[in-house]
Amino acid sequence: MFWPWHDRRGRFSRLKALMLAGLVAPALVLAGQWAAGALQPRPLEEIIHGTGLWGIRFLLLSLALTPIRRAAQYADLLLIRRMLGVGAFLWLAAHFLFYVGDQAFDLGLVAREIVGRFYLTLGTVALVVLLAMAATSTDGMVRRLGARRWRGLHRLVYGVGVLAIVHFFMQSKADPGEATIAAGIWCWAMARRLISGNGVVAPLVGIVATVAGAGIAEALFLYFLRNVDPARVLAANLDFTFGPRPALWAGLLVFGAEVLFSLRRYVARQARGGSAPGRRHPVDSAA
Repeated sequence: MFWPWHDRRGRFSRLKALMLAGLVAPALVLAGQWAAGALQPRPLEEIIHGTGLWGIRFLLLSLALTPIRRAAQYADLLLIRRMLGVGAFLWLAAHFLFYVGDQAFDLGLVAREIVGRFYLTLGTVALVVLLAMAATSTDGMVRRLGARRWRGLHRLVYGVGVLAIVHFFMQSKADPGEATIAAGIWCWAMARRLISGNGVVAPLVGIVATVAGAGIAEALFLYFLRNVDPARVLAANLDFTFGPRPALWAGLLVFGAEVLFSLRRYVARQARGGSAPGRRHPVDSAA
């Protein structure tokens, strides 16, 4: 019998067990806070926000998994790709179901809200696409659809990431800081997918794409929702009076990650006796 923490040979996988624990742990924390009364005065609203926040975090991690695997030369991350993607969907599905519960399960009201509120429309479209991807994540569905059609469907996740981030921005209201960082991580993942290699160029392009993408996303959000001059927002990233702005924090985050990836590659080379890195994993072309 296969369990979520087993690899394809039915053996215990510490990596899969850790990923499963990471997916479940935030739910236990939220449940504990709810039981302890720490989410007052509107616990259901806090649960809605919490499930949405963790859903987007896991979705972004799933988007970044292939670039991380290549940059860190850690092929075993393939073991958790499916689990992470399905986990992100389940978190976002819970986010939607708690929202429906907050509307007293009035499906007519929920439908009117989805049609009438743009950010809800975006979130619902993203969730429907993720549902299709989760439903076709099994080996059997890969065979039925064929590898080419299956890959085409699952590449929609990049667009889902954009919809989720716009939804995140529109829900952020007073503080779009984490949404800005999320936009930067999405840009890093896309840049590192497009530009392969682990020399100086690819990581540098990824860092620049992160800072620029996050800054532009924040500027567009403040312009369309609050009519703030985008030039002022972009210029504010050079003002350190109150510390780095979110776009720079995003850049620092991926810079630290790139350093860790470089250290891992170095340690791996030393373990091989200083030999050249191994050949590219064959599944990279399909990821």
